[in-house]
Amino acid sequence: MHLDIQGIHYNVSDTTQEFIQKKLERIDFAKDYVIDLSIMVIKEPHGYMLEGKIHFQWSKVKVVSETGLELYEVIELFVDKLERVIRKEKGKVKEH
Repeated sequence: MHLDIQGIHYNVSDTTQEFIQKKLERIDFAKDYVIDLSIMVIKEPHGYMLEGKIHFQWSKVKVVSETGLELYEVIELFVDKLERVIRKEKGKVKEH
């Protein structure tokens, strides 16, 4: 799985990148299904927004986003949502 973390109006520090990578260990079960994961950290006037684009090996693309006031809280919520989306998509493929 290729991981790309970028910032818009925000310089993503090494600490933030390490925190995101540590939280993404929760989706290690899907590393065979996810080809590419792009994460954008966007600094907004009243908080932060994380947007992720997931490319699955069966040519499906899903977009997940989360907003909030505290960056690390938004990262936690984002990874929760990301895990739910991946599990749901993986379940759909296994049904077929």
